[in-house]
Amino acid sequence: MKVIPGIIGAVLLAAGLAAPAAAETELSFYTGIQGAPHSGVSGNDPGGVGAFDFTAGWEGRSFEMPPYYGVRATWWTNFNPQLGFGLDFSHNKVYADDATLAANGFDRLEFTDGLNTVTANVWWRWPDAWMNGRVTPYIGAGAGLAIPHVDVATSGGTTFEYQVTGGAVQAVAGVKYELNENWGIFGEYKGTYSQNSADLSNGGTLDTNIVTNAINVGVSFSF
Repeated sequence: MKVIPGIIGAVLLAAGLAAPAAAETELSFYTGIQGAPHSGVSGNDPGGVGAFDFTAGWEGRSFEMPPYYGVRATWWTNFNPQLGFGLDFSHNKVYADDATLAANGFDRLEFTDGLNTVTANVWWRWPDAWMNGRVTPYIGAGAGLAIPHVDVATSGGTTFEYQVTGGAVQAVAGVKYELNENWGIFGEYKGTYSQNSADLSNGGTLDTNIVTNAINVGVSFSF
């Protein structure tokens, strides 16, 4: 259970270590409304539902505990202030809906603490674009790892643990409004694709690739 706080700490520590070498360091914290379209789920559950292959309906339930949120650190370069590099931790989450559970013999099928991703990102911004430089559009993309909390329960057993399940990629487009020299607020769209090949506690496996779509709002601090 200490994996995720450790990841957040690593992101913030990296920001502090990198600050002297960067023209600008920016820490951002966000939440929002996140959901996911249906996706295929396959695998094997020994002693439970056996081999399975179905399409799951997913629910985001963004504001239920634990909520959807994210944190990232960005370092805008000296040689081109429009170009930045960074790290992003996102606590996405999905629940299989009741119809999916009932039709396929699952008591629980969810990644709710969460469908976590850690990515290294490249950013591009347009400073001084609007309102005398107070409004800055930006885009970004990144790649990294999916580290979900796998929560699966059937008559064959219960799996309840963090696992590294595969790769993850993300794309972001948003706008930041500067409140003052250090603080800003922002809104953005964020899409994430994660590969999830999980091991079940009874020796089985579960595979699903999930796309999450989110509308985020957040606050940033630059120094």
